[in-house]
Amino acid sequence: MSQPVTGARHITNAWLIDHDCEAKRGDFILHADGSASPSRGDEDVLETIDGTDRLITRSFQNWHTHLAMILNRGMGEGLPLMEWLESAIFPVEKRLTPELIEIGTRAAAAEMIATGTTFACDMYFHTQTIGKTLAETGLRATLCGPITDGLTPNFAPGSGDALRHMESLITNPSPRPGRIEYGVGTHSVYVCDEEILRKGSDLAKKTGCTLHIHTSETRKEVADCHAATGMYPVEYLDSLDFFTDGTTVCAHCGWLTKREMRILQGHDSHAVHCPTSNQKLACGGTMSYPAMKDAGVDVRLGTDGSASNNSLDMRAEAKAASMVQKHDHWDARVLDPKATWQLATKDSRDWVTWDLDDIRMRPAGRDGRRLLANVLYSGGRVMDVFVDGEALRRDATTLTVDERAAGRALDEAVIDYYADL
Repeated sequence: MSQPVTGARHITNAWLIDHDCEAKRGDFILHADGSASPSRGDEDVLETIDGTDRLITRSFQNWHTHLAMILNRGMGEGLPLMEWLESAIFPVEKRLTPELIEIGTRAAAAEMIATGTTFACDMYFHTQTIGKTLAETGLRATLCGPITDGLTPNFAPGSGDALRHMESLITNPSPRPGRIEYGVGTHSVYVCDEEILRKGSDLAKKTGCTLHIHTSETRKEVADCHAATGMYPVEYLDSLDFFTDGTTVCAHCGWLTKREMRILQGHDSHAVHCPTSNQKLACGGTMSYPAMKDAGVDVRLGTDGSASNNSLDMRAEAKAASMVQKHDHWDARVLDPKATWQLATKDSRDWVTWDLDDIRMRPAGRDGRRLLANVLYSGGRVMDVFVDGEALRRDATTLTVDERAAGRALDEAVIDYYADL
């Protein structure tokens, strides 16, 4: 495993955009604790980087992923949701092994680093393998393992082993303290019965870990829940005392009532907007960002898995979020570049630099005023990625993952295991 590097980096003559989204030009020190300051020119630093053609920003944070589903990228294209799941996804997931999960996770990490993301909130099988693999890459992650026996390919139905396994991961030392932590993955109200929802919540409350769930992703999910319980999904979860204050992550939230939004706000839950996945699977409903903000809900941004998105690139996801919200609300002012960038990078403690020689980053505009919109809407090449002072990528080359080898391993795994699918 690559060892963390302590020390600061001096980047000269660069543009920097921090959380305030104001473009500044000068010489900067990027400290190992994630802070930045103007350089005096005499600091003791690990290295000095010529930033003449670099833009420094905070890194993206991906709040809903199924990282190893990169193994399924491009499968079942154009199919409706349930047909896609039953013909393309579920048959593959029955064959998952720790070896396949490691291959998929490493490839996903390479993609995230190369596109400027340093954190993922994940929910997928063989969670221990995901943690060990990501620890080697230097990324940050909260890994929420599914606890429903029978849903996971590695635990016998009805045994309770999935829940006990996750409790062990949560309460034992992390494979990389400060970067990798574990949580509880209660898939959804249509997969988890009342007992497993309560058990997952109880474990999260007991340990203080993250509680992750798919919530109101489709109209059918909402209608079925209401028909069975007389309540909509968030109302139903609240009736079970499911929510953990400040640590519940609700993915999608495309079909919420205003009362449900107030419930999420009351528990300080994180609602994750996944616009690309929802559109590709024709879910019909999109999270209403203005309504969520009016209700005071903490909104985050996520790609979902590569199977339903085809990408873990948060640049594209941020653009999609901005575009769909403007379109849906007939208001070009919704999620302007500043608001969109702050949504996509919220709580980031890490740094990314972008290549200003990339034509997509031009023109910079007077006083760098166009830089934020350029990187958000046009893309751009990632040059460097720094986490806790450690360089995961330098000069457009990822250091903690061999991208070429990860890609070859992914190809070989798909051919070997999924050739008949």
